[in-house]
Amino acid sequence: MKRNERGMTLLGFVIVLAVVGFFAYVAMRLFPMYQEYYSVRSAMKGLAAEPGIGTQDPARIQDLFFRRLYINYSENVKKEHVKLRRVDNGWEMQVQYEVRRPLVGNLDVVGKFDSTQMLTRAGDIN
Repeated sequence: MKRNERGMTLLGFVIVLAVVGFFAYVAMRLFPMYQEYYSVRSAMKGLAAEPGIGTQDPARIQDLFFRRLYINYSENVKKEHVKLRRVDNGWEMQVQYEVRRPLVGNLDVVGKFDSTQMLTRAGDIN
């Protein structure tokens, strides 16, 4: 009576391990980019909740925004990426930036991020 054993071969296991390892590596390269984006979103929402933020001048708003980003160790957002536009009841703040990270050899991962937040006179979050 012959028994057939079933299971994964060593070669199959190594291939699966390589695929899982590659996707884990890509995830480790992407995670800091998205973590920074959520820090930007959080700073914008916190700024929108400030009372009277809509009556502040643009230089003061940018200063408050970059102070919040400094706490979160954000290094890719620069002053030229932040645009403030006057609207009826305050300001519209837009942050648009790009992050490029090397992946493998001459391949890069590029993330383009764009976020908009209304900064109203009353400090209401829209």
